[in-house]
Amino acid sequence: MKFKLRSIGIKIIIPTLFIILWQLIASSVQNQIILPKFTTVLSHLLNPLNNFIKLGSLPKNIGFSLMRVLIGYGIGVIIAVPLGLLMGYKRNIGKMFETFFNLFKPIPPLSWQPLVLAWFGISSYATLFKLKFGAAYVIFDNFKLSMFFLIALGTFFPVLFNTIFGVRNVRDTLIESAKVLGASEKDIFFKILLPAAAPTIINGMRTGLATAWACLVGAEMLPGSMAGIGYMIIHAYELSRTDIVITGMICIGVVGASMDGIFSILNKKYFSWQSKTK
Repeated sequence: MKFKLRSIGIKIIIPTLFIILWQLIASSVQNQIILPKFTTVLSHLLNPLNNFIKLGSLPKNIGFSLMRVLIGYGIGVIIAVPLGLLMGYKRNIGKMFETFFNLFKPIPPLSWQPLVLAWFGISSYATLFKLKFGAAYVIFDNFKLSMFFLIALGTFFPVLFNTIFGVRNVRDTLIESAKVLGASEKDIFFKILLPAAAPTIINGMRTGLATAWACLVGAEMLPGSMAGIGYMIIHAYELSRTDIVITGMICIGVVGASMDGIFSILNKKYFSWQSKTK
């Protein structure tokens, strides 16, 4: 019990000092635009159902942003993992695609904004499925194709290259031993390569998720967005409401850290053996 309390105490030292310093500096500056007080931001977080700058409550905006991130992230992962497995397992295919992808890897996803707008405009799920104007149209119109493209693009490269790295770094002795014992290519792939590469793939998915959240604000800056934490941050900035900006940033940080925690639990539960084999 004492050990747990000590561990918790160590973890909250820096956040506590940061909050105290923040409050002291804000009280000294006395300018809500430059730096609002922590108590002001805390008040927003404790009253999440308020109608913030006429854009709705925090849960509503978090919900829209979360759906956008999950859909865009899911698209990126669904494309990147199989392709990464193939490129890592088949060297010739890897060589064929690797140079091509390396050209695009350094380009920040947000720099694609003008091109994405030219391709997709303000098309959304509502227009894609040709929904009639109504309640469903209003909801699905918030999910623009351009947003999903940017988030999926930010997810794609970390997941792809971690998957390739994971497959290529599986020990040759494992594969050779399996071949000697008469294992088929299918068995080698599904029973040796995939399980051995899984921890690295999971780490790539964690990195991809962080990048997806980083792309969210830029994606929600695109024309046609009317909800979401990113949109709320941008709109609050235009109104010089720094307190709302910081509130939105904290929401993104908390939700993103919570989702990252899921991957941490998966690593500990299913891949704890990895640290014991090094």
